[in-house]
Amino acid sequence: MYSFTASGHKNIRATHRNTLELTKDAVLTEDGDCIIGVKAEFELEKIKQFLQKEKIKITIRANGITETITATPNPTFSDEHELVVRKTDFCSKRTFATRAEKSAMQLDRTIVRELKNEKTKIVIMIEEWK
Repeated sequence: MYSFTASGHKNIRATHRNTLELTKDAVLTEDGDCIIGVKAEFELEKIKQFLQKEKIKITIRANGITETITATPNPTFSDEHELVVRKTDFCSKRTFATRAEKSAMQLDRTIVRELKNEKTKIVIMIEEWK
């Protein structure tokens, strides 16, 4: 398992129907409707251990509320700044995983309210799913 943190932001909307994203950016405009966390502290080299797995589980925790998503990792993921999870099969260097069971829009609105708080420290855990 690998975990890292990100922060909430007042402009998080989590309304995109096909993707969700974590970014290392600190600033977020309202146009970023798939972004669920800013100031993400993931390390590409540590993420790479999951790229050859068949399936992964991504757990998002914010102020005691947990959301879990399973997806298929993209072996060509190579972005050091953004981590995108998609419901579709579309792949780019920013795509960490595809065929996700949930998008930003499908996250429980209870956790989304926490993600909108700039004081919220978000914990993201990634592990192989069997």
